[in-house]
Amino acid sequence: MMMFLPSIVTGFTSTHQYKAMKTSRGTTTTSSTISMAPRFDKASQKWFPTKPEEESGAAYGPIGSLIRAGPKPFIQRILFPDQYEQAVLKYMAQDGCSRKEAQGNMDAYIENPNDWTYQKLQEKQGKPKYDYANANTSPKQLVLSGTWATVVFWFFYTFISDCLAGKYARP
Repeated sequence: MMMFLPSIVTGFTSTHQYKAMKTSRGTTTTSSTISMAPRFDKASQKWFPTKPEEESGAAYGPIGSLIRAGPKPFIQRILFPDQYEQAVLKYMAQDGCSRKEAQGNMDAYIENPNDWTYQKLQEKQGKPKYDYANANTSPKQLVLSGTWATVVFWFFYTFISDCLAGKYARP
């Protein structure tokens, strides 16, 4: 099982923020501030965090991925932690966002790349931005998801134990 990264995640090492100011004479001046983001080390071919809030424990763990986007990103995160970490750092550098937002976007991408890409295209056309970082974290949604998971597990447990006991076998 291989983890695929979004095609829009490219190798930027810092984000630039430009501020335009109008002077009293009607002319416009601009100033640039560079916000540090994860950096790419060409020697090791890996991204690395530049601040403590960019490190892997700064946002949420694998259970957070399970809650926000389901089992697919959870399993990817457990089986391929280095690839997941590199994808998150690369997204942070490209988008200039927080670690939590990058993790939410990567979880959503891993779960369903087509829907994630469609949502990003809609956002570029002016539609509201979807908050992947806080998706499915309301108490009501957590209770509904927990209840549904309990029913599904109970069904499969009962079915498998009945099959093993010979309940559905032909005489």
